[in-house]
Amino acid sequence: MAMESRENLWEKHYNHPVAWNQTFPPLSMIDMVIDSATAKPGASMIDFMGRRTTYGDMLRIIRRVAKGLQELGVQKGDRVGLYLPNVPHYVAAYYGAMMAGATVVNFSPLYTAAELEHQVEDSGTKILFTLSARALLPTAMEVLDNSSLERLVVGCVAEALPPAKSMLFRLFKRKETAVIPHDPRITSYADLLRHGEDYSPVAIHPEQDVALLQYTGGTTGRPKGAMLTHQNLTANARQVRLIDPHAEAPDRILAVLPFFHVFANTCVLNRTVLNGGEMVMLPRFEAVQVLAALQRTKATSLPGVPTMYQALLDHPATPHIDFSSLRLCISGGAPLPLELKQRFEAMTGAKLCEGYGLTESSPVVCSNPYEGLNKPGTVGQPVPGTRVRLVDRENPTRPPPEGEPGELVFAGPQIMKGYWKRPDADREVFVDGWLRTGDVGLIDEDGYVKIVDRLKDMIAVGGFKVFPSEVEAVLYHHPAVKEALVIGIPDHYRGECPKAFVTLQEGASLDGAALKEWLNPQLGKHEKVCDVEVRSTLPKTLVGKLSRKELVAEERAKAEAAGERAGTGA
Repeated sequence: MAMESRENLWEKHYNHPVAWNQTFPPLSMIDMVIDSATAKPGASMIDFMGRRTTYGDMLRIIRRVAKGLQELGVQKGDRVGLYLPNVPHYVAAYYGAMMAGATVVNFSPLYTAAELEHQVEDSGTKILFTLSARALLPTAMEVLDNSSLERLVVGCVAEALPPAKSMLFRLFKRKETAVIPHDPRITSYADLLRHGEDYSPVAIHPEQDVALLQYTGGTTGRPKGAMLTHQNLTANARQVRLIDPHAEAPDRILAVLPFFHVFANTCVLNRTVLNGGEMVMLPRFEAVQVLAALQRTKATSLPGVPTMYQALLDHPATPHIDFSSLRLCISGGAPLPLELKQRFEAMTGAKLCEGYGLTESSPVVCSNPYEGLNKPGTVGQPVPGTRVRLVDRENPTRPPPEGEPGELVFAGPQIMKGYWKRPDADREVFVDGWLRTGDVGLIDEDGYVKIVDRLKDMIAVGGFKVFPSEVEAVLYHHPAVKEALVIGIPDHYRGECPKAFVTLQEGASLDGAALKEWLNPQLGKHEKVCDVEVRSTLPKTLVGKLSRKELVAEERAKAEAAGERAGTGA
């Protein structure tokens, strides 16, 4: 049913550097990387701790990965997992698996064995790439032993470093390296590459074939796999490139956002490869390393989440850093506080622009213009070829009441094919072909989108999504816990932090500090709660269901009161 909306308002005042009504011909991820390597074979694609790899060299490695995987029996449609930080192995395995016809599945290095095992089973992943790091290999081995996973491909960070650094790593980083067991189910990364480059090309249908399974989640149940096609990913990379007025200038991007996160997958990896730019890769975010890499390489762009920009501002070396090469920083994953934006721009001279997207949209759907009007508190205008409208929060088949916020829905070439093996979830998230976001927003007279609330209860911790129900499930394992609710509370550094509220079984005697000490070791890094509060009762709906919204309102009021006291010096 057609709906009245404020759709297409942005076309009258479009502030991105190209016309909105762009089209995106079908393009596979394989053709994208081959085209870039053919156009710029001698250009640097990766700078990893000072070791550069050209597009031509990386394409040869990608072909070797594809050939090696085919020798291991990988066929079109098989799932190949990446359980890796930002290392050159990731880039080779990502495009190499797709070149072999496989679907890539991203797994966070922060996952516990149980989380990894669930998603391996759900996706049907056959082969998993990882590193011989103590933080990764033991977990991967546990999953190999306890799931239907068939094989590990294990690399080593040392093989990606410059010779001198490689030698030092082998000498002084032994404590961080795990011994690779002698196991017929394990193939070394080096051995995988020994089969040559003559892989068997696989016919790819960009708009139908799934390139990436990217797991997301909701307020109930386990995370779901968003099926992102080759066309979804290449279209979004092209959309992000089109809104950059400096795309033709020297392009050197600090790649510290983790590639397993969909934000980095498009805005750092695919967009830069499409553009023939260089990625200065760092395995993890440490402010001192980011600042050193910026000084060494004169990077032009630094995509990140608000937590990262806050950490850079807080570092004592920041006032002494030359930021003159840095043109642009893109913020996503969590709301960008205006004060943080202003302080970072004043300190660096670079533009800090906020955008918005979802895993299901590959992810970018909106961005503030890199040049021109930025509206604080908004996520900008839709990227080219993307449509946005508002629907009623209770009935998504009709528009919201005039002048009131509504649920944001999007349509465009970057919107996922659907959820992996979840037609029931597809029926919930799509309405007349539009993707429901679960976010409540407004569209102003210039077509700028403002997020005002969330239908979903997911907690945004430093750009990562935490699912309250999963933390609550762990709490319920404690024999003293009767009821549990987890919400996100404001956090200066990470945006939000999970806080738990519990009631106790009759006769139980336990305080919040003891529960927190018991709970946090069982959670992933971003799931750890900042506090556990024991109460006599928890809020409930009229039908007796535990309700989070009252707790959220309480904590917001506390945060606002604390802010007012701080502002008055009281």
